Amino acid sequence: MEKLTKREDQIMQIIWDLKTAFIRDVIEKLPEPKPHYNSVATIIKILVKKGILKSEKIGNTHLYSPVAEFEDYRDKNLTDIKKKFFGNSLPKMMAYFAKEESLSDEEISELIEVIKSNKTKK
Repeated sequence: MEKLTKREDQIMQIIWDLKTAFIRDVIEKLPEPKPHYNSVATIIKILVKKGILKSEKIGNTHLYSPVAEFEDYRDKNLTDIKKKFFGNSLPKMMAYFAKEESLSDEEISELIEVIKSNKTKK
């Protein structure tokens, strides 16, 4: 999936949450000040052209839905971040976030348990 601009990502977050949406649904969920209808319509048309959204004509309007699931988008972006900023090393990436987030001992223990439980599932 292609990298999204900040506004495209914001709109996609809304559509992923709603599952399907008309442009007016998206505008309703955007924070104030609300962008003009045509601005949102243009971004949505770009997302359709990029193959990120699909469009279904209903009467005089279009219903939009995501082509890919949010989880696929998230996974792709996290993989890219891991490669670009952490030399493709998950331990380095986790260490960075543990340090930056100033995790409590309880949170660190919880993270270790999640890692251990996922290791035994494979």
